[in-house]
Amino acid sequence: MDLKKHTEPPLADPPPTELRASDADRDGVADILREAVAEGRLTADEHAERVEGVLHAKTVGELDVFVRDLPAAHRRSATPAHEPVPSRPTPGAVPEEADASMVAVFSSAVRRGRWRAGRRLHAYAVFGSVEIDLSEAVFEYQQVVIKAVSVFGDVQIRVPENVSLRGTGGGVLGNFEADTVDSTDRDAPVIYVDGWAVLGNVEARPKRGRRVADILDRVQDRMERAQDKVDRKLRKHLDR
Repeated sequence: MDLKKHTEPPLADPPPTELRASDADRDGVADILREAVAEGRLTADEHAERVEGVLHAKTVGELDVFVRDLPAAHRRSATPAHEPVPSRPTPGAVPEEADASMVAVFSSAVRRGRWRAGRRLHAYAVFGSVEIDLSEAVFEYQQVVIKAVSVFGDVQIRVPENVSLRGTGGGVLGNFEADTVDSTDRDAPVIYVDGWAVLGNVEARPKRGRRVADILDRVQDRMERAQDKVDRKLRKHLDR
């Protein structure tokens, strides 16, 4: 009996354009469309129509249709993929001493809004709660380490959705949870969370709707408006 005649041929890999699209694929195309309308390459109606199509696209090939006539799409395809973010920071890049510490003992501690994130932040919650909101923070360094320890307490960490996030830790009758997030920008900040929860909770995840670039744009816009206000006052004074 010739077994070769009954051997099924291996299944061929589908072309890249026929692969199912992920949420990250859709977000990348949406970013290109947003850039195109800001540059005046698309009208508001064209942008809305294409975004609607992106939301309903099922494959990578269907997504490509909406950006194939935009320069940013070709720049993206020509850029080599960058190395995956390691689970630990680069040795020597982040000092062992903390730039700042947050301690909550039978109390609460909160850091949110516009603030400068250093290279290392330590947070301790003992029968208390700590909230670290980096969604509007200024990142002076690409690698940021947060050490979070919870003992009968709660530590909540929120980051912009377009940074990279890694977590290493565990719990003793507690919960340690850190989402793994990969930014499409090789220069985006990378936040490492080292945590332990003893009969407590440590949680790190993105804050939807908050992006580093969007925040910088809003700050720049406020600065320009403030400068315009100063210029108007100056002109009014000189005209007297």
